[in-house]
Amino acid sequence: MTDLSQTTATGLARLESVHLPVLGGPHPVRALPAGQLAALAQDIRAFLIEKVCASGGHLGPNLGVVELTIALHRVFDSPRDAILFDTGHQAYVHKILTGRATGFDRLRQAGGLSGYPSRAESEHDWSGNSHASASLSYADGLAKANELRGRRDRSVVAVIGDGAMTGGMAWEALNNIGASKRPVVVVLNDNGRSYAPTTGALANHLHALKHPGTANQAGTDLFTRLGFTYLGPVDGHDTGTLQDVLEGARILRRPVVVHVVTVKGRGFRPAEQDEADCLHAVGTVDAVTGQPAPASGPPAASWTSIFGQALLELADEREDLVAVTASMLRPTGLYPMAVKHPERVFDVGIAEQHAVTSAAGLAMGGLRPVVALYSTFLTRAADQVLMDVALHRLPVTFVLDRAGITGPDGASHHGMWDVSLLSMVPGLRLAAPRDGGQLRSLLREATADDTGPTAIRFPKGTAGQNLEAVRRAGTVDVLSESGIRDVLLVSYGPMAPQCLQAATQLAGQGIGVSVVDPRWVNPVAPDLLDLAARHRLVMTVEDSSRAGGLGSTLAQALRDHAVNVPVHTLGLPRVFFQHGPREQLLAKAGLSAAQIAYAVLRARAGKPFEHTATTDGSSQ
Repeated sequence: MTDLSQTTATGLARLESVHLPVLGGPHPVRALPAGQLAALAQDIRAFLIEKVCASGGHLGPNLGVVELTIALHRVFDSPRDAILFDTGHQAYVHKILTGRATGFDRLRQAGGLSGYPSRAESEHDWSGNSHASASLSYADGLAKANELRGRRDRSVVAVIGDGAMTGGMAWEALNNIGASKRPVVVVLNDNGRSYAPTTGALANHLHALKHPGTANQAGTDLFTRLGFTYLGPVDGHDTGTLQDVLEGARILRRPVVVHVVTVKGRGFRPAEQDEADCLHAVGTVDAVTGQPAPASGPPAASWTSIFGQALLELADEREDLVAVTASMLRPTGLYPMAVKHPERVFDVGIAEQHAVTSAAGLAMGGLRPVVALYSTFLTRAADQVLMDVALHRLPVTFVLDRAGITGPDGASHHGMWDVSLLSMVPGLRLAAPRDGGQLRSLLREATADDTGPTAIRFPKGTAGQNLEAVRRAGTVDVLSESGIRDVLLVSYGPMAPQCLQAATQLAGQGIGVSVVDPRWVNPVAPDLLDLAARHRLVMTVEDSSRAGGLGSTLAQALRDHAVNVPVHTLGLPRVFFQHGPREQLLAKAGLSAAQIAYAVLRARAGKPFEHTATTDGSSQ
């Protein structure tokens, strides 16, 4: 195998000059002589390294599936045969083979190529949902549809990693597919990890299948017992063997599991040797070393790192503090605690529902659990938050990273819905820190609250400078105060800088604006109601959905207290925002400082809310 970290430029030139112009779709790949497949695979790897290192994106997962994806497109006739990629971060090679290589210069940029499959991009993409463990259920439904519509000669293929296979939804689908006779091919891409190494009984079973001498193997496999024909393990970097096995699976016309063993980051030494996650996702990095450019000064602290350090400090103080995550130990900041207190950190695999209810059990057992997830993934466990935690008033703290607009990962990664969801949960307190100092304080307050569940949300990126309050009114921080009580700007978490800038702009026009940070945004604090009642106009500014957010909750509370001050809400419209820079997407939602000031002026003039957005999150 060639290490492409030293041959990128040559490989890229060869790819651009020879292969890409003829790859308008997968048919040329099927016609390519077998003797040229190894060169094609090397060219694709070189192309991926060059382009992804320049733009950022998912590098390691795609380097690991080059030969597999080539073989899939040589055996199956996409889009006539549906090829589904679970999660989709490993679909870059699929995009290249289906005619989209020229779009990689704008990968994950606004208006450019999505970092995940996209139905809007290509007929070869079936799903744009990047949440794990869903592909098998899509496959089950597509196979049923093919049967009912008389398309019995078509195949459905689902490519799912061993990490995603730990999700409960995958097993619900296997339960249904295995009992049918429909032609569904499950390609289990086993690289031994998602972000981190795959854990649990399934990982042990797959290890035993790859090493037949392992104790308790007993010559059988779980998939056969569930009704599948099991083929494998197969070398995931041998295109010829892969093609033969996949062709055999296609011919069987029944449920089949093809167990493919791959190496994440294959062919790029920096990725293969990256202990953290095999360069799972990178920003702009050097195409030889895999390292980012040296920073000109000390790096700014990220929200995630601040949380991780604060949690470790609390864990040092409290032996009852435990942490739970769903296969995202490093991305959610739990790694420092896992290193120092490994017995108190639980990575349950890609299983958010189980994570939440397991945390409920930990709380029932007298411990104080903190569940760290990405905001977008908490929605998968809505029932468990409501019925397994809140119904029992259990002291579980949910820490939601990547809340609000996240940027280049697109619609299914924006954390837009957590506030609307959690605001409905009885007894749950929800906090949104404006800076790193407040994150530390609110985490301490949350873990000290034993009356019921709590949640803290913060965005992706750096936390910036701490913003000191001029005073505190009960639990509400007053960030700036005007002697003229015209407008109360209620800043939601990290929107504080924009609100302060807007207040300064409006003060220049003689309008008195006070800016407050409620800190705990739900339930509404009596002190916030009192402050609102003293102003002529209230405007909330939120990095979350306007539907069911702070603005609507505050307006309802004011009505309940017979306070007639008008409340206007600036926040994210009820659309799916596509990928793009965070600040640009916030501006599309009307959340820049200038737009906030303009909205205040319109509200004071009695003019209607002006901003609208299309279904792709763009402004009109």
